[in-house]
Amino acid sequence: MATILTDPVDPRPVPRPPNSGSPCGTSVPVGDNEYVTTRTTARAARLDQVCADAVGVARGAITEVDPADIGDHLEAVAEGDRVVTHFFESHLAGYRGWRWAVTVTRVPRSRHVTICETVLLPGPDALLAPGWVPWNERLQPGDLGVGDLMPTAPDDDRLAQGYVLSDDAAVEEVSWELGLGRSRVMSREGRIETAQRWYDGDAGPEAPISTAAPRNARCGTCGFYLPLAGSMRTMFGVCGNLYAPDDARAVSADHGCGAHSEALLGTAEQPVEELPTVYDDSEVESVAVSRGHGSVENEEPAEDYGHS
Repeated sequence: MATILTDPVDPRPVPRPPNSGSPCGTSVPVGDNEYVTTRTTARAARLDQVCADAVGVARGAITEVDPADIGDHLEAVAEGDRVVTHFFESHLAGYRGWRWAVTVTRVPRSRHVTICETVLLPGPDALLAPGWVPWNERLQPGDLGVGDLMPTAPDDDRLAQGYVLSDDAAVEEVSWELGLGRSRVMSREGRIETAQRWYDGDAGPEAPISTAAPRNARCGTCGFYLPLAGSMRTMFGVCGNLYAPDDARAVSADHGCGAHSEALLGTAEQPVEELPTVYDDSEVESVAVSRGHGSVENEEPAEDYGHS
């Protein structure tokens, strides 16, 4: 016979649905929402006193190291019914903040404690090594040296499928002349990533050498600027000026430097500042000079040999 429930909103008897309810919860009707099942939370593990008192047994289970490397007992944590983990301070060199963890247990109705496992675990303030990173994610620009090989993953997002080989020799010859002989080419995502990296770096307009150059000295108007091919042509090129710091490097069209091919055209001549006169020879200053013995006065007639 079905159990009869009473709805607190509607006092009429409400039959319980078959197989409703369980030992873990009860089903009760709430308004017009039909039946709502409420479940009880899991019971927390209770600390077994017999296992908690087995501190000496737990300490004796640590046999891999010298007893001096085992410090004071820190705490006992209940892991389950009659399962307790004891934590001891570690004095091992290089393991600052680590703790010895020894888990013990016992069978029901027995006071004999046995060892489950012994392990060295990091504590809240433990000194840990950095997380492991795959080699292809650890590489940085400039790490590749002479003789090094860095294979590209088959699913690299920067690359896309290129020209598919043909069985016609004539088609292959023409495709190779047109630059279609590569099995993979840069994808759209790869080109966007490269363009953004170049533009934000030393090849862009915000580089120190670019901001210090004259405003009209931009690479896009320079005679030494060699535009790239393809979709990058409108934005980037290669510098071909021997004396420029970016020679043989890709630069943006709005990058600039002082080695611009037209940097001297249209510049106003700067007047040369006249130096102050050191001496003035436009006037003669009379200076009185004493005459020595035998000199002839100005009022006397000239001598026969023209002496004065």
